[in-house]
Amino acid sequence: MASSPSPASAAVVAEGSAARRFWIAASTREAAFAAYTPFILSLAAGNLRLDVFRHYIAQDARFLHAFARAYEMAEDCADDDDDRATIAALRKAILQELNLHASVLKEWGVDPTKEIPPSAAATKYTDFLLATAAGKVDGTKGSDKMVTPFEKTKIAAYTVGAMTPCMRLYAYLGKELMAFLKQDENHPYKKWINTYASSDFEDNALQIEELLDKLSVSLTGEELEIIGKLYQQAMKLEVEFFSAQLVDQTVVAPLSRYCDPKYKLLIFSDFDLTCTVVDSSAILAEIAILSFQKASQSGIDNNLDRTKSGDLRNSWNMLSKQYMEEYEECMERLLPLEESKSLDYDKLYKGLEVLAEFEKLANSRVVDSGVLRGMNLEDIRKAGERLILQGGCKNFFQKIVKTRENLNLDIHILSYCWCAELIRSAFSSAGCLDGLNIHSNEFAFEESVSTGEIDRKMQSPLDKVEKFKSIRSDVDSTVPFLSVLYWRLSWRFALLIGGGYWYHHWVKHNLA
Repeated sequence: MASSPSPASAAVVAEGSAARRFWIAASTREAAFAAYTPFILSLAAGNLRLDVFRHYIAQDARFLHAFARAYEMAEDCADDDDDRATIAALRKAILQELNLHASVLKEWGVDPTKEIPPSAAATKYTDFLLATAAGKVDGTKGSDKMVTPFEKTKIAAYTVGAMTPCMRLYAYLGKELMAFLKQDENHPYKKWINTYASSDFEDNALQIEELLDKLSVSLTGEELEIIGKLYQQAMKLEVEFFSAQLVDQTVVAPLSRYCDPKYKLLIFSDFDLTCTVVDSSAILAEIAILSFQKASQSGIDNNLDRTKSGDLRNSWNMLSKQYMEEYEECMERLLPLEESKSLDYDKLYKGLEVLAEFEKLANSRVVDSGVLRGMNLEDIRKAGERLILQGGCKNFFQKIVKTRENLNLDIHILSYCWCAELIRSAFSSAGCLDGLNIHSNEFAFEESVSTGEIDRKMQSPLDKVEKFKSIRSDVDSTVPFLSVLYWRLSWRFALLIGGGYWYHHWVKHNLA
């Protein structure tokens, strides 16, 4: 194992170093995708077939050999004795990990020295890693041209940047999966999970992150951008590697267990940033600004001459800035000093009450400002038709609508969006409006022009909770039913309500 990083160096990594910034950017998407691949979910539940795990271990062993080779190449490029010692220690830890893989394969009667055909995903990953270590980055020809110590150090930094996400991702997955060992002492993959959840592996992850930070100090902004791209590419290749594992068993898909019409299926979804790529409030504000400009140019007097379009935009920008600053302050007050270990319903509800008052006050400020006056209903509909939906969301709802007649299900959209008509137009243009029940706010109109007032029905998390309860209470109590929530949950709010508890609880009870 590499020598443990000092508490001070660990703090540097934790406080927003380059390595930390790269991880935060990747963890919002790729790390979550990795955690939800069929392979990881089945492994977490303990029902992953052994032949699938054996195949994974064999493929991972091939990758680790390439990883060790990349460390060796990075060590040759490093010009600092301490850096070389760190890389050598990290390479030794990888060789120890390979010994663990070999012992696992032997336990299951697989010869670890036997040649195993590489998968396409593993080959793609190892090729990328070794090409980076050879200096073939962004079209360059290779490290044979890197003659100066600085140029070699730069290649070492690029290589470490491409290797760091693997270490951090496995440490992250190990910690996430530890909860399942507490629930099942005889978990079949206990040894694998313990390896990556161990303090030794976390130390190695911190060690390589500290090394990446050190190697990055002398780089230019452009070179740091290249490392960021390498980091993101490595994370994507990790996800592809996990996704490529041969899991042909029933995984996750909770809907597959409730296709019988005797079950009542209720699907609830958020809208902004869950279904959409951008927040709808910014779109509606832009429509209001453009509506004013259009009315001013045509000479129409419909109470829009109250201000210049530039002033209107400034007003919106100020409202947006105030909202974000106060939201950050609100969340900071709500966040506990330490991550919760269980779901605290009382704390959750009190937090929701605080957020409810915050959202209501913010909406009142927007209405009082008058920035939402003068929008034409037809312009709002056109904007909704052009609204870009998340690819997975669009496909999901299109499939649900196609199979809806064969299922006993209701679909509900619960949204803070100020204008339900925008939501209807967005889903209609995607061909999946049929059967959707939209519960949102709505603009007040006079002759198809917005008055600036909002019919406020859905302003806070508590409003969504109450609507959720109301809809569920209307279901025939004699019919078995399942509720599925499709939501984008901010990491800060996840900490407030109990960290990864929901994820662990759901996976264990839906896959075990």
